[in-house]
Amino acid sequence: MTGSERETSTERDLSGPARLALKLGSGAHAGVYRATGGKLFGRMGKSPILLLNTVGRKSGRKRTSPLLYVVDDEDFVIIASKGGAPTHPAWYLNLRANPDATVEVGDREVRVRAEEADSEEKARLWQKMVEMYPTYDDYQEKTERKIPLLVLHPVH
Repeated sequence: MTGSERETSTERDLSGPARLALKLGSGAHAGVYRATGGKLFGRMGKSPILLLNTVGRKSGRKRTSPLLYVVDDEDFVIIASKGGAPTHPAWYLNLRANPDATVEVGDREVRVRAEEADSEEKARLWQKMVEMYPTYDDYQEKTERKIPLLVLHPVH
């Protein structure tokens, strides 16, 4: 299997039941988050959660992913860790195909444009992310792929 085949197979490392549980869990999370304006399910411990809304690169349907984030000036910063899995998360592949998305933070929705951080910016922002959620370093050690870090720039 080539690297590109591995990248497009985002869920091969999960069994069918695990994929279904992840999909149902994310949908329920997003529903509660939206219904409460982020008051419920808006944090994981001390780490804030946003809802990233992308367009499926294959289906063309709206896809929502709850993700940890940090704020850098007016930008939102996210990591495509997928728990250190060997493949990229689907939302990352969706953003590569179409970098225009929205994020829901609390009760507000913001149009954003995604950009992968260059190496210098990634080093600085990775540190901010690890301060918020130290397990990201463990995820990087667990996988051979370089985990992408994305900056979501608000579109005004």
